[in-house]
Amino acid sequence: MNAVIWSLFIFLSIIFLIGFLSSRSLNKAPEDSFLQEYFLGGRRLGGFILAMTMMATYGSASSFIGGPGAAYTEGLGWVLLSMSQVVTGYFVLMILGKKFAIMARRYKAITLIDFLKGRYESKAVVLIAAFSIIVFLFSAMAAQWVGGARLIESLTGLNYTTALFIFAVSVLVYVIIGGFRAVALTDTVQGVVMVTGTLLLLIATIAAGGGIENIMTDLRTENPNLVTPFGAEGTLTPSYVSSFWILVGVAVVGLPQVTVRAMSYKSSRAMHRALIIGTIVVGFVMLNMHLIGVFARPILPGIEVGDKVMPLIAQEVLPPWLAGFVLAAPMAAIMSTVDSLLLLVSSAVVKDVYINYMNPNASNTTVKKWSFTVTGVLGILVFLMALNPPDLLIWLNLFAFGGLEATFIWPVVLGLYWKRGNKYGALASMVVGITSYIVVDQFFPSVFGVHNVVLPIVLSLAAYVIGSLAKSPSHNSLAAHPH
Repeated sequence: MNAVIWSLFIFLSIIFLIGFLSSRSLNKAPEDSFLQEYFLGGRRLGGFILAMTMMATYGSASSFIGGPGAAYTEGLGWVLLSMSQVVTGYFVLMILGKKFAIMARRYKAITLIDFLKGRYESKAVVLIAAFSIIVFLFSAMAAQWVGGARLIESLTGLNYTTALFIFAVSVLVYVIIGGFRAVALTDTVQGVVMVTGTLLLLIATIAAGGGIENIMTDLRTENPNLVTPFGAEGTLTPSYVSSFWILVGVAVVGLPQVTVRAMSYKSSRAMHRALIIGTIVVGFVMLNMHLIGVFARPILPGIEVGDKVMPLIAQEVLPPWLAGFVLAAPMAAIMSTVDSLLLLVSSAVVKDVYINYMNPNASNTTVKKWSFTVTGVLGILVFLMALNPPDLLIWLNLFAFGGLEATFIWPVVLGLYWKRGNKYGALASMVVGITSYIVVDQFFPSVFGVHNVVLPIVLSLAAYVIGSLAKSPSHNSLAAHPH
């Protein structure tokens, strides 16, 4: 056990070192570009770093802890469902791609909300967007913190609250000192650790189960449904699985934490490289992580809490020092997601509300002070929220995903590609998206047997089109799209 803790500790120390070195480059940044450096890394990310930061941000606690836990329970059907995530990076960069980066630079946009402000020139759009980022990302962040604490708890035997405290302090320190560049560089290290860790754990799990053929026979003997696409209880219907292509594949374009990556690369060559590397890496990690969850079932039968499958199987099949290194992968995933979310929520408060509407002439010193303070306060609030954790992380995370997608997907995508789209359409789409998502989620789960996000996305599309056509576009919104 000590070896596990030591290798995890060494990994965290390396991450701190990167954060510290990044903070030195942040301090050297010219005064007037502090915000761009802190929240976007100065728009200078290369292809490999961009691919890794997208993968590490997107592959979070639910991919590394909740996902394999669900696969353990449902069998190979959940592996099939999880593969809808392969298209994520490809889709985001293909749809947003160059046009988004060009317009983001034209509007001097540092956050997704900056882009919406420049495109729609509406205070209401900005405030609703900031509100939904703060609300939905809060639940997403709480899910990640719970995941980090659960991991430390199952590794060290410490109680949950102590584990949560250790995790919170380590994340807050390096996000506050390093900003986006620290996040992007540490994401790269974490991405490499995730890929290597996944491969090692897969090989060790297959060996412990006596080979794939043996594992499959054991699964069939226990419950033949485990090796079908329909899940252990036959609940994974074709319509439900297909709707996951919208939730975790296509509609990811609307997630602010992923979208902001599409404005941070330095050249189209970097973007093209990120497309290829990102798709391969996400596919590799998602497939194998979920397979490990299924393969763990014959080796460790009867695990009650799905979120504990990954830590337990790693400690079962690997030597302790290697288990520590491999478990650094989900730890890395969680930290990289948390740091991105923390920066996003903090930029929504500081940049999008405070600077835009409360103190437009704030000096750089004030902006710096506010950025650090807000990030710190948010961290403490999430810590308090995570003290009473839910049972399965994955649902809290997917709830937040759906809410953000229903809010942002059409104002972003149609704002880029449809000249007649205007602030009335964007407002209608966001309000309908948020309300219908909460109503469907609470009162009509699985309408037509699909995931709760599908109906709100369709309704918010209709609202965008009707709202935009009902009010003819002003001169301004056409001016935003010169021919």
